[in-house]
Amino acid sequence: MTKNLDIEGLSSIADNYQLFYIDLWGVIHNGINLHDEAVNALKEITKMNKNYVLLTNAPRPNSSVKNFLENMGLEREIREHVFTSGEAALNYLKKNFLDKKFFHVGPPRDFDLFKDFEKNKSNDINKSDYILCTGLFDENNKDLIFYKNLFDKHLKKKMICTNPDLIVDRGNKRELCAGSVAMVFEKMGGEVVYFGKPYPEVYNQSFNNKGKKILSVGDNFNTDIKGANLLNYDSLIISNGIHKNEIEKYGIEKTAKSYETICNYIQSELKW
Repeated sequence: MTKNLDIEGLSSIADNYQLFYIDLWGVIHNGINLHDEAVNALKEITKMNKNYVLLTNAPRPNSSVKNFLENMGLEREIREHVFTSGEAALNYLKKNFLDKKFFHVGPPRDFDLFKDFEKNKSNDINKSDYILCTGLFDENNKDLIFYKNLFDKHLKKKMICTNPDLIVDRGNKRELCAGSVAMVFEKMGGEVVYFGKPYPEVYNQSFNNKGKKILSVGDNFNTDIKGANLLNYDSLIISNGIHKNEIEKYGIEKTAKSYETICNYIQSELKW
């Protein structure tokens, strides 16, 4: 049974945990504005001398997301807790693909992910060794059929996906993410290596989590909650995120079950 924390707040359970994995987009901000109550909760966690990681499926290095949050007005002490799926992917690429040619699928704003090996970027998918997917092209950000046609003759190449999210809400606008493109590639028979939640690598790279009692907080059943379930962490779903309409219509238990996940707690917004 999922317990609702809207009245008692995160403070009622915080003492039970040593480490918190907290999602950014959908929990701390909506892509445009910070959520003040959530920021306050992070400050309270700090006062308790508890550890937390702002773990995000952003397909960019830690430094880029920190700059984004600075422009939003988030203070430095909190920004230093960021760890991105892009950073985890970058570590992998530097070890295994540094000299390989790649074709980038994603918007120009993600170019800083591979600036250290930009010379290996090919503008022709036919001349690439692997595909690096960080999102959708700006000019083809709604039609997944475009990507099916693009990948048709390249399914023997490996795809590195730096953001397993399928969708995200930027303010009130819903957008497709890299995970949707990777799903097209995978359904066509291609091999995808994912970096980000729910896959263990991003958790393990971000912090020394061995032997710790952990709570994962997020608004996405497919990533935040499924990742917690796979790693035996407790989980808290933020219901005002991308699953808001489903939860309002079907309730938390039925919605969680439809994604083959289990939630320990639910809150409409992260609040202390």
